[in-house]
Amino acid sequence: MRILIVGAGRVGESVAETMVSEANDITVIDQDPQRLRALEERLDLRGVAGNGTLPSVLRGASAGDCDLFIACTGDDATNLVACKVAHDVFGIPSTIARLRSSEFRDSELLGKEGFAVDSMICPEESVTRYIQLLIDYPGALQVVRFSQGQAHLAVVRVASDSGLAGHSIAEFRQQHPDLPMRIVAVYRQDAELPLGPDTRVLAGDEIFVLVGRESLRPALQAIGNPDRRVRRVMIVGGGRVGLRLARQLAGRYEVKIFERDHKRCEYLASELPPDMLVLEGDGSDEELLLSEHVGEMDLFIALTSDDEDNIMASMLAKRMGVRRAITLINRRAYAEMLQGSTIDIAISPAQAVIGELLMHVRRGAVAAVHSLRRGMAEALEGIARGDASTSHLVGRRIDQLKLPAGARVGALVRGEDDDAHTLVPRHDTVIEEGDHVIIFLPHKRMVRQAEKLFEVRATFF
Repeated sequence: MRILIVGAGRVGESVAETMVSEANDITVIDQDPQRLRALEERLDLRGVAGNGTLPSVLRGASAGDCDLFIACTGDDATNLVACKVAHDVFGIPSTIARLRSSEFRDSELLGKEGFAVDSMICPEESVTRYIQLLIDYPGALQVVRFSQGQAHLAVVRVASDSGLAGHSIAEFRQQHPDLPMRIVAVYRQDAELPLGPDTRVLAGDEIFVLVGRESLRPALQAIGNPDRRVRRVMIVGGGRVGLRLARQLAGRYEVKIFERDHKRCEYLASELPPDMLVLEGDGSDEELLLSEHVGEMDLFIALTSDDEDNIMASMLAKRMGVRRAITLINRRAYAEMLQGSTIDIAISPAQAVIGELLMHVRRGAVAAVHSLRRGMAEALEGIARGDASTSHLVGRRIDQLKLPAGARVGALVRGEDDDAHTLVPRHDTVIEEGDHVIIFLPHKRMVRQAEKLFEVRATFF
């Protein structure tokens, strides 16, 4: 697929990196030639220096031959105009705009007669949703949703006192025969283990579990990770993400928010409820954290725009006794470095929106995509269409599917709306037309083979 990206900032860079790794033909437009040269040296892509809203620049980037246009600069107006020009002048069939303002959502201005935006992404909103799920399910390292929340995939680090630690998967199933859940992957020291009934899980392993919405909390409890309810939250950084999150937590949690800038503090205080404490100060100031009893907090969330400040503040908070720390990290190298450190969870804004973008490059009846393990693995939800003669899925048992080696069907969502329910499939479960099939892929190179499963074949009489 030929993809044109406008904006080579942190989001644009991560999007380009992900798309290049899937053998797409990528061109990136940015007004900073030095930034483009750095991208070209590191990634197999073409850089074009200039303003992405100008037809001449888009023409120089071969916009007329593109299949997908992604405008992800930091300015909403630039992204909207760029999409309009891409569609009206060059006829690019699909456009995506990064929009920070929520006022455009569901607006007629985004339609073909307006700015011609097919889809919009908002990294700040995606990060907020990501964190909210971690607050709702504090026993997990990551939680992603499928099929309007009917099914969930949770990533859990096995604690030493877990009911799973030291036991095989078969033994764990025998202990919890009535709990519908499927372990689809086990990672030990960053390496995936061969998965089978005899696979023995140790403390410190990361396991990937697919489960229905109603069974997620019981599954986390059965694994043994304490599901301690979050009551007290401390947020460092009152920017866009910090403010969004604070608004969502208002009224349900005790929240303290730190912000360095005096004027921003005044703005936060005017936007947030009076019972939410806004403090002017540095979140890595040990005396300030001590005076505000950081050790009594259930959750510490560092959300400033500076990676180093976030890392230092989170490490200091953990040393001072905070139970759990979540850190916003923009640089991929930093996020990888922090794996297994004292910081519990590192979140990348760009990675939080990659799944939304991947849906536009996936083929077939793909309904949802989630990037896992810093983009190395993927969970894909597709809809089974056709019948036994035209579908690779419909009418076939799970053990008859031609899955890529190591890929696993973790769940089926059957039915629509209020009648929808999640099935944890057995080897003899038969897939029906309309089922939402959720597949875990340990390697991105398996994606194309998995996509083919959802394609409907032509029949001849």
